[in-house]
Amino acid sequence: MVERWTRERRLEHTRTLLLDAAEAVFAEKGFTPATLDDIAHTAGYTKGAIYKHFTTKEDLFLAVSDRYWRRYFDNFAEVLGKATEVGARELDDVAARWRQLSLDRGAEHAALGHEFTLYLLRNPDARERVAEKRSEVVEALAKFIVAGVERLGGSLLISPLTFAHTLIATSDSVVLGSELDGVDLYRPMVEMYMSAIKLPAPKPATGR
Repeated sequence: MVERWTRERRLEHTRTLLLDAAEAVFAEKGFTPATLDDIAHTAGYTKGAIYKHFTTKEDLFLAVSDRYWRRYFDNFAEVLGKATEVGARELDDVAARWRQLSLDRGAEHAALGHEFTLYLLRNPDARERVAEKRSEVVEALAKFIVAGVERLGGSLLISPLTFAHTLIATSDSVVLGSELDGVDLYRPMVEMYMSAIKLPAPKPATGR
């Protein structure tokens, strides 16, 4: 029997394809040269389909970025969620996951974050237009982080918004710095992130 998709599932499927296409086109052409027509063509839709999900190209870019940050933090939480304690091996594992995710994504994507920041700095109208949306992305990421930390039984030592802002401000720089200078910044940055998270003390081993 053929499964019937609900309207919500069709919309989510379309949104995912648009985000995939936007991620690829932005990486290939850069934020400014990329057009919504390019993205729609790559996704196999009309530009009208994009406007059903995203108001502007800036909104679409922010959605692509938000998906990446969530993907990164999911990897982070998955490793820690399986650990009984957080030591050197667990930190190495988190750093390795992040490094591989960055390699799969490509340095071009990390550079896009800086390109977009520069675009907003040079275009006050665009900056004002997406200010509310940027705040929404940070707030959503903060809630996502809190939920992940709580699943681990831990708590944040700094405000969730500060943690989200820090993650957004540093993640692309770590990727680019590691790539350009040949220095592995993933592991020390993971330690810095961990310094803002309080995890429960490991349970003592019980004898028979």
